[in-house]
Amino acid sequence: MPNVNDLVKYEFRLFVAGDTPNSLQAITNLRTLCKTYLPDRHTIEIVDVYSAPARALADGVFMTPTLIKIAPRPTRRIVGTLSQLQVVLQALDLEDIAT
Repeated sequence: MPNVNDLVKYEFRLFVAGDTPNSLQAITNLRTLCKTYLPDRHTIEIVDVYSAPARALADGVFMTPTLIKIAPRPTRRIVGTLSQLQVVLQALDLEDIAT
């Protein structure tokens, strides 16, 4: 019987500013994290603030890159390139999954 945590789907929205180095690094780091710790249990929406500035404002995003964990609740936000794995896992409440 699968663990209930194995059935939880994670939904992420990552706001980036075009193809800047920090944006590309955040995309790569998020994809790697999800592939490693949440295979087949995640969706990632990438929003470029240059092409969708109103979307960023509607979500209260004023800096990029910004990651929002939409599901499961509670919602979490992280600003930066997501390069400090342990900090990111803790901020997203994923510490238990990573052990």
